[in-house]
Parts: sequence; C-alpha cells; structure tokens
Amino acid sequence: MTSQLYVTGHLWCPTEGDLDALLVRDGWIVATGAAARDQVRDMPDAEVVEISEGVLIPAFADGHAHPLFGGLEAEGPQIRMQDSIAGIVAEVRRWAQEHPDAPWVTGASYDSSLAPEGLFDARWLDEAVPDRPVALRAWDYHTLWVNTEALRRAGITSTTPDPPLGEIPRRPDGSVLGTLREWGAVDLVDAVIEPWPIETKLRSLERAAHAFAGLGVTWVQDAWVDPGTLEVYLAAARADRLPIRFNLALYADPRHWPEQLAQFVAARQAVEELGHPHLSAVTVKFFADGVVENATGALLENYCGCPGETGMLVWEPDLLRQAVTQVDAAGFQPHIHTIGDRAVRVALDAIEAAREANGERDRRAVLAHVQLIDEADRARMARLRVMANAEPLWAQLDALMNVLTVPRLGEERAARQYPWASLRAHGIPMSCGSDWPVSSANPLEGMAVAASRQTAAREPAGGWTPHERLAVDEVLRCYTAGTAYQGFRDAGRLAVGCEADFVHLSGDPRELTSPRDLDALHVAATWVTGRRVHPATP
Repeated sequence: MTSQLYVTGHLWCPTEGDLDALLVRDGWIVATGAAARDQVRDMPDAEVVEISEGVLIPAFADGHAHPLFGGLEAEGPQIRMQDSIAGIVAEVRRWAQEHPDAPWVTGASYDSSLAPEGLFDARWLDEAVPDRPVALRAWDYHTLWVNTEALRRAGITSTTPDPPLGEIPRRPDGSVLGTLREWGAVDLVDAVIEPWPIETKLRSLERAAHAFAGLGVTWVQDAWVDPGTLEVYLAAARADRLPIRFNLALYADPRHWPEQLAQFVAARQAVEELGHPHLSAVTVKFFADGVVENATGALLENYCGCPGETGMLVWEPDLLRQAVTQVDAAGFQPHIHTIGDRAVRVALDAIEAAREANGERDRRAVLAHVQLIDEADRARMARLRVMANAEPLWAQLDALMNVLTVPRLGEERAARQYPWASLRAHGIPMSCGSDWPVSSANPLEGMAVAASRQTAAREPAGGWTPHERLAVDEVLRCYTAGTAYQGFRDAGRLAVGCEADFVHLSGDPRELTSPRDLDALHVAATWVTGRRVHPATP
C-alpha cells in the first residue's frame, strides 16, 4: 500500500474550495485538511510532497478529442503552421523529397480560410508532387484536399456523381477541383490510401498521450473510433503504452447500420476482457451533421445567400432515433456531434425517443459542440438532462470565424453561437473538450477564450458576445468535475473517494489580472492515481 501526503497552502478545487493537505492511498484521495494530517501520523512510510509555489488543482479532462489523428500529424508534412497556400505546397514538396519511398504523402491540418469558400485546387499540389498521390486533411477533418494522382487512384472523375453524405466540388468546366467534403466523398480516397504501419500508429498514440499529460489532461474521450483505431488502442493497452486514460466512442455510420451494433458490443467486450485501468469503451459516436464552414452544418433556416440550403443531416431523423434507441438499450452512452440548431433538435428527438423506449437510466447523453441551439431546445435539453460538451477555443472572432463562419450565418445568427452561459443558466450539465487536432489540446488556452471571448490579441476589447462568457471557476469546473461526470468517473475534484488525478499549475487562476491571461500559466506536473506522469517518473 502506497501513500502520499500533499501539504501546501496552495490547494484549490472549484467544488471543494481551498485546502491545505491531501492524503492519497493507492491512487485514491482518502482524506483532506486536518483529517489528512491526523491520519498520516500512523503512516511512517508515507511520502510527503510539498508544493511551495503555484497551486494544486484537479487534473483536466478532455471531453472530445481525436488523439490518434493528432499524434499522426507529426508523421507527415507539417502544414498546420503554414499561413499561405504557397507555404503548404512548399512544405509538401519538402516532405515528399525527403521521403522518396513513401507511397502516399498524407498530412493535416491546413487552414480552410486560406482559399475562397475553403475550396482548394488539385493543381496547386500537382506543382509539388505530380507523380505520387497527396491527401491533406483540413483543420476540421471533414474536408480533404488532394492532388490529381490521388483523384485518379480513387477513380474520381468529372462523371463521378456526388456520393451520399458527401460533395465533390467542381471547376466551371465540370472537372473535379480537388477538394472533397464530408465522409461520402472523403471515404472515396480513404479507401485507397496506404495505411500507416501499426507501430507508427502506436508511436503516434503514445506521443499524443504524453502530450496530453504535459498539458495536465489525464482522461480523454476519443470521439471517433473505427475498427482500425480500436486495434491500436488494444495493442497499446497490451503493451502498457497508455500513461493516461482513454474512453473510446465507437463510430456509428448510417451506411452500415444496424449491423454495426453487434460489432460495438464485441468491441466493448474486448476492452473489458483486457482489463486495462486506462481504457474503456462505453460510448457510441454519431454525427448528426457536418460543419458550418462547409455549409454542411444542419440549420433550421437557410444559409445566407443560399435559398433552400439548410445543410446536411448525416442520419435521416427516423434512423437516428432507431439507432440511438438501440445503442442506449445496449447500455452505451450516446455522444452526438451537433453543430447546427437543426442537428441539435434532431439529436434531442433521438435521445427523447431512447428515453421513452428504454425508461429512465443514468445515460448521460452528450451533444458535442452545440454551436447553435434554438431557445426552445435549451429548456428541452435541460429537461432531458442531456450534457453539452463545449470546445471553448471556437468562440472567438479569429480568421476562421470572420472569413468562413460569419458570412455563411449572417451577423445576427452568428452572434447566437456557443451560448454557454445561457446553457448553464438552464441547469444543463456541461463539459469541455478540444476536438484536438482540430484546435489546440491545451485546456488553459480554451479556458482563456471561454472566460474572455477574446482572441490572443485581446480582440474585441470587451469580448465577443460577452454575455456568454463563463467565470474562471465555472470553466475550470467544466474542464474537471464536468468532464469527469461525462465520463462516469469519481474524479475532477479534490475530495475523499475521488481518483488522485491532479496538476500543479504555475499560478493561481483566480489571481490573474484578466482571465485572458489564463494561457500564460503552465502545468508544472501531472499525477494520475497518485503517480506523477509529467514530468515522467522512472
């Protein structure tokens, strides 16, 4: 039995308040304050850890991310930091020249706002790599930019029709442009891409896990797990290469329903039989719609300047109700991507149908992103006790918002995005995530935006839609106790009976002059069940 006593005047938990001592035994918090000091007297072998500066707080958790995607980005051309099309093309050329034997050039995540309407031409990539296929994912992972050779390998020509659940944009002469939108189109190329070797995937997942630990994140909801990704997680668990916890959301596809349900049950059983303490698979992921930037987010009203165009529902409403009801009956937690207000309404219909069919239970259904939500559906969401999972970094007037999002929604509707304070006022349980690698995995960067609604340049001065800001303690609660609640975990609090997951921050978030300064703090150390994982211990 191992025990540690953490003594400091710098312990703070948004649910428990200020503390001065914390006693951990075998990875669980067993006492706090004076009780911790009393009990440790009978534990002569207990390790005493003193925190003299900064503050010890509950560890962060990420309620929606894509760790393997993020880890794999380091394996291909580094296009994320490129701020021009020419820069992306040059980086692709460099990587291709340095890897002459790679059968494909694959990378992510380029900035969609660099080209008008997010439309990129295959011929631009042909200049860099004319003889091998190139496939680059946009920051949103709903869009693919490919060269002519990749189109040829996928059999996509001027006569190829738009597939179900996808779009193939074309030039004025009818030829294929080179940008593919949503799964139906993207899958045409994914089907022929040379897969990464399993060891590369394992290395990438482990890289992602250590990156999260360095940011103070000890639990992650992987929000898109297909059979190939499941095998990577199982292999990582067998090799004990999971330093932090992951819950897997098994990806449901309307094109393969209902046969997927049996596969999901088998996948959950495989994870449970393995019995690794850092791996679970209790969730099923649905996409209700796409994204606003592609005009595939499903809206109740038309996109600006597009009469009759309200976006795309990935699932027909009746089929989504059936599928959510079935996975709910099988004991899974529904986790539904909902960007537009119509998608939110359809998803709530599905969750309500599951509740009516299967009765009351602790299902903790999640709507992820909730970029737009109609006023009537906010009260309904509260009544159904559906969780809102927010990605705070999206709520700022950055280039993506100004160039792609606001023009598609219009100023009035754009100002109704990300209504987090309103959702909390309705009593809706709330968690936070990053959607990494779509946006940064650093919780402190997300907290800074959530509490200020400002860009890194502190614009606008008073914050964008400032009435929807969250207080510092509230947004911290969402990143800790809120996301722990989403994960059915006794965690996210410095309280007796909780997992001993906590982080040492360089400063106290409550003492900052401005909440926008939250991202100036850094994580000095991270513990998982009382064991320090960052900096890693021998």
